Amino acid sequence: MRKRICRPFVPSELNPSIPLITRACNAAYDPRYFSETHRAFSVTPLLQKKKDKAVKSSSSSSSSPSEAASAEDSDPFDFTALQQGIDKSLEKLKNDLSKLRTGGRFNPEVLEALRVKLSKDSKESFRLGDLAQVLPKGGRSVQLLVGEQDHVKPITSAIQAAPNLQLTPQTDAHNPLALNIAIPPPTKESRDAAGQAASKAGEQASVGVRNARAASQKRLRAMELKKLVRPDDLKKAHKEMESVVEKGNKSVKEAVDAAKKAMEQ
Repeated sequence: MRKRICRPFVPSELNPSIPLITRACNAAYDPRYFSETHRAFSVTPLLQKKKDKAVKSSSSSSSSPSEAASAEDSDPFDFTALQQGIDKSLEKLKNDLSKLRTGGRFNPEVLEALRVKLSKDSKESFRLGDLAQVLPKGGRSVQLLVGEQDHVKPITSAIQAAPNLQLTPQTDAHNPLALNIAIPPPTKESRDAAGQAASKAGEQASVGVRNARAASQKRLRAMELKKLVRPDDLKKAHKEMESVVEKGNKSVKEAVDAAKKAMEQ
């Protein structure tokens, strides 16, 4: 048997006279050498795995909203969009009806919403409520406090030209920026005109309900073509959709009838 070439481990730093081969053997048995080498090869793969997991996690989280949207589109019993369309039409209807004169009462918001052109050649118009302050004076009179003298004449012309108002502003004797408006009692003609306006507003609301129904019908048809829903569920969804639409049309009719009844008082 051959004798060991390397001597027992002796730190070369303590004895510089040790031969070079002995130093090499010492390096081979040096625990610092092994610890550094193993640490370099053991850490890198783990970091790479963690990085891959992070990338997969981020990609899965980024795709979750689209998956949720597709899941929502595949639910035949989700009538959120339909109800929102009906509610929007009802809200506009109530707003239009509130501007009509009912039972001899005058709504100041009608004047505030009137559009005024400050010059004949101008295409731009302004809301009367932004140019003047509308003050109900009680009884059958309203006063407008105009912000600028140059706006008095355009506001007067806009009020006189409004066919649904039939009002004649008069300049106040003590304040040139004030316009006094006498509200005439309702006549048969004015009641009939208000009733026709209410019916027209109701028709517009019904069109909005039909448009919302058509969009929902198109959505269910797309599910049927893609075979995302069972035939039985699709049939039930159509039935529930018609129920929602029926309630919407009923609300439209009730709002119009209530407005017309108030006009007759």
